[in-house]
Amino acid sequence: MLRGLCLPRPWRPLWARGCASDGAAGGPEIQVRALAGPDRGITEILMNRPRARNALGNVFVSELLEALAQLREDRQVRVLLFRSGVKGVFCAGADLKEREQMSEAEVGVFVQRLRGLMNDIASSAVLGLIETTRGLLPGAGGTQRLPRCLGVALAKELIFTGRRLSGTQAHGLGLVNHTVAQNEEGDAAYHRARALAQEILPQAPIAVRLGKVAIDRGMEVDIASGMAIEGICYAQNIPTRDRLEGMAAFREKRPPKFVGE
Repeated sequence: MLRGLCLPRPWRPLWARGCASDGAAGGPEIQVRALAGPDRGITEILMNRPRARNALGNVFVSELLEALAQLREDRQVRVLLFRSGVKGVFCAGADLKEREQMSEAEVGVFVQRLRGLMNDIASSAVLGLIETTRGLLPGAGGTQRLPRCLGVALAKELIFTGRRLSGTQAHGLGLVNHTVAQNEEGDAAYHRARALAQEILPQAPIAVRLGKVAIDRGMEVDIASGMAIEGICYAQNIPTRDRLEGMAAFREKRPPKFVGE
């Protein structure tokens, strides 16, 4: 049986106003594409700053924040994938060459924006490790997220030493969920991420969103408070059409059709 062909829509650029871009051929550093066909609901963000190995510079961060702000209001988006347009690189971390040219005040403002961005994409634990190898304290949340992932002792060891980890080592520590063997095209990780997105896609979007809130907020407090947060999230899901659809589908022994309401 042939699977339906997914025809992706063209990449849509997002320009940061008043900034010069360092993207390929002077193009945007961040581009957005919504997939179609059976993958409708999956949106990809392409990071495309080849000369700086997708380092987090001012334009890059501005365009990424703008993209996330727009996508947050788009109810058609159920799963978001971050993808690199630079072969062999995902993100090199902070753009220290650019930061070296900033004043102390400018650095403070930029790091604050970067910390907000990392709150959205929850990846600054790894980026923070990269910074320590260059004599900097992780400033985008790495000192806070890494101990929550690995425990205090191991987080201190990695941050104090600035040790670089391979994908296999990161997987062994629990920093990443999956590792895959690279293919000839160099996009094996992307295909694994897309397969995971396809698993999430058919689930009830409101329940997924509330589950994310319950986990993220609950990890910041004691378990009793976390249980209260879960209760609040669960109560918000009770009146949804999707919850009723899920129970009806279970009773009728058929796949559910969730609509996000």
